Amino acid sequence: MKIIIDKIKISELKEMAKNKFGDFVKAVVDIEKGIMAVDAELHSDQEAILLENGSDQKNLWGVNLYVDLPKDQRVEFDSMINLRPTFGNRSRGVDDPGIQKKIIEVVNQLIE
Repeated sequence: MKIIIDKIKISELKEMAKNKFGDFVKAVVDIEKGIMAVDAELHSDQEAILLENGSDQKNLWGVNLYVDLPKDQRVEFDSMINLRPTFGNRSRGVDDPGIQKKIIEVVNQLIE
């Protein structure tokens, strides 16, 4: 597992994907800090490490990054950690288009 603060090459993500799930890597994005954790079996593990490093739960969102797809199709909003009825998110996806946009912005800033 790795926390991405600056940048990560798409080639590195492709290698991670090949070693775990084949065509994607799981990631948890902190939309406030502009960082993400990647390369774990479970989104909950990535969430835990970000929480340990000072992230706030309300800013963490789980996604899958399909490394072989074009940039505008790469992010899939699907994770059990996204189920947060108290924050108004009642699905495994990300219901708020504004939050989706922030997630995509962070992902695109961090992947080169």
